[in-house]
Amino acid sequence: MPQFDETELTAAVIKSFEETPNPRLKFLMSELVRSLHDFVRRTDLTFGEWEQGIDFLTRTGQKCTSSRQEFILLSDVLGVSMLVDAVNHREREGATQTTVLGPFYVGEHKPMPHGTDISANIEGERMFVQSRVTDLAGKPLAGVPVDIWHADDEGFYDSQKPSYETAGPSLRARFITDADGRFFFRTILPCSYPIPIDGPVGELILETRRHPMRPAHVHFLVNAPGYEPLITHVFIEGDKYLDSDVVFGVKDELISKIEVRNDATMPDGQPASGPWHLMTYEFRLKPGKGTAPKPMLPAAEHA
Repeated sequence: MPQFDETELTAAVIKSFEETPNPRLKFLMSELVRSLHDFVRRTDLTFGEWEQGIDFLTRTGQKCTSSRQEFILLSDVLGVSMLVDAVNHREREGATQTTVLGPFYVGEHKPMPHGTDISANIEGERMFVQSRVTDLAGKPLAGVPVDIWHADDEGFYDSQKPSYETAGPSLRARFITDADGRFFFRTILPCSYPIPIDGPVGELILETRRHPMRPAHVHFLVNAPGYEPLITHVFIEGDKYLDSDVVFGVKDELISKIEVRNDATMPDGQPASGPWHLMTYEFRLKPGKGTAPKPMLPAAEHA
């Protein structure tokens, strides 16, 4: 008869998964149990600490809604999201670097004409974004959907605002690349911002004396048939949080120098009402396959 004590318990739990028909699930569960049990032994975890952990995870789940994913946020601030990204994208030579999806990819990103101002009626310094999508050899990829989203001038995403359910999305859209692989749009210059700290993840950040800030960036999701989906950010050069991003998402290649311009017209020939910023970035896709993530919130909930 097995003795379910400190020395034999781990082996007994792992053995309980022996009949698991899915070999990958069996492997994952065995490794998870081994790691969790090792953590308990190494730390001499107390009953009080165990109860605090259970309470923390319970509250993390309770904070999740159709437009907020607290568990993704937890994964992000612990570096797990970036680690999963890294082990799944080890071979990136020549291709644009990837980074975390983040918890704010929500709603149906509706296709818009090139040049659309996705920041209409939103305060902020004006910015023109011009981009191109190519393969590794520089061949333009036409007809490719590109989803973009970013925070406003105060650091909030549309889904964080009370008006989201009635007013619908802003500062997010889908553009389809033209025959030369290009797309362009107008928006506002994003700023650095704190992750939500009104939940258990925020409590963890503050309790451990970490700052909650992310450097300014624009999210891009490029999804071309025959190529690996690209999930990435383009960061603003000079942001003071580039070296200490709370979710560890910055890579040197993803930092873009944003030009301050005073031209009377923007690159699409449309008039500018004053000084504006120019972001230019080219995305290089790697051949392959994969499934792009789906937004958390269905389009029907924006009606």
